[in-house]
Amino acid sequence: MKERALRGVFNRVLQHAARFGPGARTFRVLCHRLRGVKIEEPIWIGYDAVIETAFPELVSIGQGTEIMARVLIIAHMEGAEGVAIGRNVYVGPGSIILPNVRIGDGAVIAAGSVVNRFVPPGVMVRGNPATPIARCGVPLVGDIALSEFQKNLRPIRKTGARA
Repeated sequence: MKERALRGVFNRVLQHAARFGPGARTFRVLCHRLRGVKIEEPIWIGYDAVIETAFPELVSIGQGTEIMARVLIIAHMEGAEGVAIGRNVYVGPGSIILPNVRIGDGAVIAAGSVVNRFVPPGVMVRGNPATPIARCGVPLVGDIALSEFQKNLRPIRKTGARA
């Protein structure tokens, strides 16, 4: 019991350091990895991002992913299986990712979205709850220009929607 309590304190100190410390590709990533988050480097973690405080081992983040400022990832609840974020995923600022969510490679989560279900690979979602709005021709990570990303977006038309 005492060991678990000490581990909890250690995790909270690392979480706090990761939220406000420097080094989006270095220090923050190291803090979350030491907490138990499964991370394939390189990734980018923005300022004030909170990644599962109680059970960090329930979160996995793929290589090339970029998590922007003030993102909240919650991976535990009764019967939850965690959160898995694929490779080259862009998670926009202020987004919330809820338990049992899988996000496919190359997906884009628009700023402020609340993700409560599977996001297919190469799909852009937005809103609360997040819904698919476009297919991404290229991932929005790394050195890709925003204009290049936008040029390669293909809107998803909803069936039965009026023009």
